[in-house]
Amino acid sequence: MRLGRWTIGGVVHEGLLIDDAAVPFTDGRTVADALALGRDRLDRIAGWADGSPAAPLAEVHLLVPLIAASVRDFVTFEEHVEGISASVDGASHVAPEWYEAPTFYFTNPHTLLGDHATVRPPVSSRMDFELEVAAILGGATGSDGRDLTPAQAARHVFGYTIMNDWSARDVQSREMQVRLGPCKGKDFGTSLGPWIVTADELDPHADAEGFLELEVEAYVNGTRVGHDLLSHMGWPFAELVAYASRDSIVVPGDVLGSGTAGNGGCLAELWGRSGDLWPAPLSAGDDVVLRVEGIGALHGTVGASQPAAAIPPARSHDRVRTRA
Repeated sequence: MRLGRWTIGGVVHEGLLIDDAAVPFTDGRTVADALALGRDRLDRIAGWADGSPAAPLAEVHLLVPLIAASVRDFVTFEEHVEGISASVDGASHVAPEWYEAPTFYFTNPHTLLGDHATVRPPVSSRMDFELEVAAILGGATGSDGRDLTPAQAARHVFGYTIMNDWSARDVQSREMQVRLGPCKGKDFGTSLGPWIVTADELDPHADAEGFLELEVEAYVNGTRVGHDLLSHMGWPFAELVAYASRDSIVVPGDVLGSGTAGNGGCLAELWGRSGDLWPAPLSAGDDVVLRVEGIGALHGTVGASQPAAAIPPARSHDRVRTRA
């Protein structure tokens, strides 16, 4: 089953994508309502579209497939870490701490983009894409989403979508010198889509440990620059969800990105391996297509940047501890 959101005639609809048709839910139901029910009630969710008038998929404009509660982005591909460290530090290195737990950061849920959207990047000379798959979380009967085991966490994975974590690498590098970030190098735009594929559709691709053996590919202006297997993640999605819930909570509508695939899942990895800015950084007008077996393709275009208002540098103070 595929779920999504779209506009037609200026009206937003939410519902199912069935073959080549978009079929809205009846009675004002939404993707959020479906996520709240969870993966164990897919038959009930399918019934929400019964008798609803369908529109040809070619005539609708796809939106971000959900209103995200939060977006966590992990870094689970060892090969990606090797390439990025070479790009940033000049030498390939994976910190021992990477192997201990699936690290993530929170990114901006307010700048999410749908399929075929144009991203407006900051002023950057090292604009990049990132090829990822995201798990979309739903409800699970009898669970409040706290301190989950991996087996419990698997019940919260409602489905999957493709994720493009657009990145301004020069902005990211500057911020991370302060031991924070990479927020402003990332939060201008993250693409999700084209729809959510329910977890049962991809379960047949899972191995004994839960890794999804799916081919993932990245194309820039029609040229394939990346190709990997999603099963090369260091941890399967259920373990990412369990870690996110540790001493915390996960809720329906949370988005958990896999992190960037290896073998050209982003340009910066290739820059690190080649020692040069090749392939060239993205620029205005470039077209990026990410393909994931079993899900589909997510298209995105790089737009023109707009110079931001200047922010003055930090002020120095005399550190007197009382007011004059």
